[in-house]
Amino acid sequence: MLQKTPAPPPVSDLAIPHAEGVSNDEFRAAMSRLASGVVLVTAHDPDDGPRGEDVGMTATAFMSVSLDPPLVLVSLRNGSRMDDLLTDVPVWAVSMLAEDQRHVAGRFAMKNRVSDRLLFADLPHTRGEESGAPLMDGALATLECRTESRVVAGDHTLVVGRVLTAALPSASNRGPLTYFQGKYRHLS
Repeated sequence: MLQKTPAPPPVSDLAIPHAEGVSNDEFRAAMSRLASGVVLVTAHDPDDGPRGEDVGMTATAFMSVSLDPPLVLVSLRNGSRMDDLLTDVPVWAVSMLAEDQRHVAGRFAMKNRVSDRLLFADLPHTRGEESGAPLMDGALATLECRTESRVVAGDHTLVVGRVLTAALPSASNRGPLTYFQGKYRHLS
């Protein structure tokens, strides 16, 4: 007589070490020691409402990939609004935030928000000529990109974008906004 093997009781992901022996908490703690720049990734969703809607998300997993051709990479959580949008919308933008733009980063890092419309309402920005996406005034640099490839990597998707425009709108000597040990920081 065949007997079914009982299903194991549910266990939190935090309690299960990865096959290689590193738990989620250990990995998160180790990676929090890596300082990274903070960017605002934006896109315009033309199908959301009569005029479309601007969408934004704060990212710290952003990097340069290639000089020739100019390519950048951003990591998006699978199933996030930005991940879903960039599956359909091929052009998007990046604003590299300055140390005095912590409020911008905090706004767009909020989870479970219904709409980004109000988040953009009082933030000075211009619209990118190539992407139509918001570019933050006061950013250290802005880029407009077209998606070249997407690679699913665990619970994130790595989006590689070809840089279509690059601008240095901020002429001041302000430093970058950075993220280190779970907090926004600036260079001293």
